[in-house]
Amino acid sequence: MDRRSKLIEILSRVAQKEVNPSDDESLFDSGTLDSFALPDLVSALEQEFGISIPDSDMNPRKFETVARISEYLDARQ
Repeated sequence: MDRRSKLIEILSRVAQKEVNPSDDESLFDSGTLDSFALPDLVSALEQEFGISIPDSDMNPRKFETVARISEYLDARQ
């Protein structure tokens, strides 16, 4: 499974509904995520990709789109 597919799977699990956003679609503006779901997303990303995301990075802008999440993961791995 490629990274984008894994991210969509994680987003669907966190949002508790099937989602398939475009790479540049805002996950917050579309209602896929909200500020309460952000910690769940970060936790799922940490578990799936074996990384540690510091609290200082828990900013919605860093996780705004699938593309931004992927870029963030590139920088952390």
